[in-house]
Amino acid sequence: MKYNVPNWLIIIGGLGQIFTALIYPYIRHKVFDWYTDVKQLKPLNQEIAKTYGRYIQGLNFSFGLIAILLTEELQNGSKLAIAITGLIAAYWIGKVATQVAYYPMYEIPKKALFRIGGYFMNGLFTLFAVVFTWLLIVNCMQFFNL
Repeated sequence: MKYNVPNWLIIIGGLGQIFTALIYPYIRHKVFDWYTDVKQLKPLNQEIAKTYGRYIQGLNFSFGLIAILLTEELQNGSKLAIAITGLIAAYWIGKVATQVAYYPMYEIPKKALFRIGGYFMNGLFTLFAVVFTWLLIVNCMQFFNL
């Protein structure tokens, strides 16, 4: 029996990941005032922090493109499909775990837009974790003929 994740759900996940990449600079600047904090670091540490921020943004965008452009390939049961869906699932599971474990300790501005946006973004992160974990499971089931 062939199991699959609906293509439309994978594409929504891809569009959402691209959205997170595009909105990331706004969130850092307007919600967290991140650049003010980064300026307090030594110059090398400033560049390291900015570089990791760009890595996050690039990964989110790249994962989104992969989901949109390679929808069928992401669920064909190949070793590569397992590797890619496993990577993306682990990335988003880690993000959700980090959100739950550490972020509630910090205050974000009390504006309604930021509060609603926080719930929306956490919902997206959870959606990505669920969709790509589901894809990983489907790929493993196909690979092992379960």
